[in-house]
Amino acid sequence: MVWLNKIFKGSNLKISAGQSHGSHADDDGRQGYEDEDVDHAIAVSLSEEDQRGKAVDNKSHLEEDEQLARAMQESLFTESPPHRNGQVYQPYPFFFPSFSRRCAGCNKEVGHGRYLSVMGAVWHPECFRCHECNKPIYDHEFSMYENHPYHKSCYRKLFHPKCDVCKQFIPEIRDGRIEYRAHPFWGQKYCPLHERDGTPRCCSCERMESMDAKYVTLDDGRKLCLECLNFSIMDTSECQPLYLDIQEFYEGLNMKVEQQIPLLLVERLALNEAMEGEKNGHHHLPETRGLCLSEEQIVRTILRRPIIGPGNRLIDMITGPYRLVRRCEVTAILILYGLPRLLTGSILAHEMMHAWLRLKGYRNLDPDVEEGICQVLAHMWLDSEIISGSGSNAASTSSTRPSKKGARTQSERKLGEFFKHQIESDVSPEYGDGFRAANRAVDQYGLRRTLDHISLTGRFP
Repeated sequence: MVWLNKIFKGSNLKISAGQSHGSHADDDGRQGYEDEDVDHAIAVSLSEEDQRGKAVDNKSHLEEDEQLARAMQESLFTESPPHRNGQVYQPYPFFFPSFSRRCAGCNKEVGHGRYLSVMGAVWHPECFRCHECNKPIYDHEFSMYENHPYHKSCYRKLFHPKCDVCKQFIPEIRDGRIEYRAHPFWGQKYCPLHERDGTPRCCSCERMESMDAKYVTLDDGRKLCLECLNFSIMDTSECQPLYLDIQEFYEGLNMKVEQQIPLLLVERLALNEAMEGEKNGHHHLPETRGLCLSEEQIVRTILRRPIIGPGNRLIDMITGPYRLVRRCEVTAILILYGLPRLLTGSILAHEMMHAWLRLKGYRNLDPDVEEGICQVLAHMWLDSEIISGSGSNAASTSSTRPSKKGARTQSERKLGEFFKHQIESDVSPEYGDGFRAANRAVDQYGLRRTLDHISLTGRFP
C-alpha cells in the first residue's frame, strides 16, 4: 500500500499558495512626510513652471500634487518594501491629502492619521476585519485564504489540519511547515508519530484506531474496527451461504466447479501451519488470508462464532480438527476468519479460481499469470456485488443478481470499493502486475479467450 506523505506550511503564513502576511502600521515606526514638505515641493514645481513661462491652473495643481504624493509614498515603500513568504509587512504611517485614498473596507476617504496598506489597498485600521469572526485584525500578522484575511487563531481553527487519530492539531515542524500522513483511499490524516508509537490498524480496512473508536482484538492479535466487525464472518457454518454465492457466480461464467471442495474458516496460526504443509502454491506476503490446498492434512477450523468479552477482546471461540482427504487435485479452501463479507468473498473467489485451474489441468503457470487471473476473478466478483447491492437496474444475471442479503449499505459499498482499490493498487509483481496484465487481456479478448490462450501458451494474449 502506498501511503501519502503530505507537507504544507502552517497558519503562520510562511507556507502554502494563496496565503500572505500583513501587519499594521506601527506608531513607533518611521514618520511620514510632513505637510510643509509637500508644500515646499509644490512651490518648487510652481517656480520651475513660472521660469518656463507656463501657466498652471488649479486643476493641474491638484494633479501634480497627487502625483508627487504618490511618488513620495512609493519612495517610502521602496526603501522598506513589504516581504512575503515568511516576512511581516512593515508599512509606515503616511499622511496625505484626504482626496487621494479610499478605504477598501468602507469606501470612505482615508484622512490624516494611521492606515493599513495590505492586499494591494489601504484600510482604516477598524475596517480591516477577519473573514470568520468579523472583528478587526489588530495583530501584526494575519492569515489569508482565497483572498480573505483571517486572524491567525481563526485560520487555525478553520484550516489547520487535525489528526484523525489523536484529534489534536498536527504539530508544526521546522520553518513552520506541517507534515502528516494520509491513507490513499480513506483520506485519514494522522501525525507521522502514530506510525511508530504502536497505534493499531484494522486488519481489514487498514484505518488507524482513533481515540474515540476502540477496535476489537481477535484472539490471534489482529485488530478489527467496529464497522468491519459489523459485516464480519466468524465461523465455518456462517460462511457456507457465501460459498454458495461464489459457486453460483462461477456457474454464471460457465466455469462451474463440479467437485465438492470443503471450505473452512480458520485462525491465523492454523492457516500458517497449513501453508507450511503445502508443497505448491504462491502466497501473498506479509500475510496470507486464503489458501487452496492440494495435500492431505488435519486442520483446526472454527466451529462457533466468538463473542466480545472484557477489554473488547473476542472470547469463547470453539475450534475443532478437520481431516482433509485427497479425492481430487484440491483438498480444501481455507479462509482467515473475522473479515467482512465482501473481503471474505473476494478471497474465496480468488482461491476458487486456483481450484478451477488445477481441476481443469492448467499446470506449471508462472506466478504472475496464475495469481493475476485469480485476482481478476476476485475483482469481478466484488464488482458484481457492489453493482447488484446498489439498487441499480442492472440486468439480473448470476454475476449481477441482487444479493440474498439485500441492498448494501453505503458503508459496506465503500468497503467493497476499498477492497477493489487494494487489488488495483497492489505493487507486488505477482498479484499487482499480474492482475493488471490479466485485466488488460480480459478487457480486450474476453475471459474465455484469455483462458484458452493461457491453456495453450501459459501466457496472457
